Amino acid sequence: MAVTWRQTGIFCLGFLLVLCEANEQPTEQYRVRTIAFYNVENLFDTVNDTLVFDDDRTPLGKDKWTEERYHKKIDDISEVLSGIGTQITDTSPDIIGLCEVENLDVVEDLIHNSNLRDKDYGIIHFDSPDERGIDVALLYKKAVFLPVSFSSHRLLLFNDRQERDYTRDQLVVSGILDDEAIHFIVNHWPSRSGGEARSEPGRIAAAKLNKKIMDSIYNIDPSSKIISMGDLNDDPVDDSLKIVLKTKGTRDSLLLTELYNPMEKMYKKGSGSLAYRDKWSLFDQILMTGNLVIEDDRSHTFWKAGIYNPSFLITQNGRYEGYPLRTYVDGSYSGGYSDHFPVYIALVKKVN
Repeated sequence: MAVTWRQTGIFCLGFLLVLCEANEQPTEQYRVRTIAFYNVENLFDTVNDTLVFDDDRTPLGKDKWTEERYHKKIDDISEVLSGIGTQITDTSPDIIGLCEVENLDVVEDLIHNSNLRDKDYGIIHFDSPDERGIDVALLYKKAVFLPVSFSSHRLLLFNDRQERDYTRDQLVVSGILDDEAIHFIVNHWPSRSGGEARSEPGRIAAAKLNKKIMDSIYNIDPSSKIISMGDLNDDPVDDSLKIVLKTKGTRDSLLLTELYNPMEKMYKKGSGSLAYRDKWSLFDQILMTGNLVIEDDRSHTFWKAGIYNPSFLITQNGRYEGYPLRTYVDGSYSGGYSDHFPVYIALVKKVN
């Protein structure tokens, strides 16, 4: 476990600026906070860890993962992180959830890269028992968010032979965003390896753990505000979300403690964060409790959600044209970014 301890943008929303010019009267101002999630696709260092199956991502492994390739990946991923949400706030996200990072060292290399160094990010990370050695982590701007507590919650899975199936923990971070208490959960649920139906019980178990974590937070404070983000390896309409977590895709009649999923509407319109066999999926999602959606001038309120997919993140030609530009394609090094696009949400709060 490791914890390492800026910019506050205040903006008039576009439609308010128009009113301000037309009436020549001062208008209300809103602070905008962006929260992002990115599956960075196997961000491994080049050192062979004998305790996990990372042999492919070493200089002598199948992927021929050299220092040069590693540092290019760090440059590329930090470039992506620095650009998410800039069309809204002109700066990088205030909070970033990550998955598929090998260890604390690679995350530190990310935030110390020249693309992110001046943003002054802190890190919260725990080592997970995943067989490949991949973890989740949370980055936060120190000037914006103050962590108060953090913990790692183990997901216990067993295969058909009742042998332990080691996977990623769920990271819970509670703290103060500006002057408001908020809880973040970072997820990377079990994959669809072996087929969607056969692997579904693992994601149902992950959703139940997520609900258990939220319930424990509510037991302490029923008014808690929670954001759960991650690569869920399920779409917004799948049972893990709609039945276990009971997510809602619209704001209509949304209760304060119900979970709102802004990605559901995007998915139904055909948007996706990754593609496989010419089918788009939206596994990367950010969920939030209803008290972050129902408008309240005194607290952060959900404004909008999006998928960050500028042209440089997209394969421009060939068999996978239009797909996310990956680091490896069909076993060959292609020098891309990730097989996922990042996702983000924006919260607004009135500034007195």
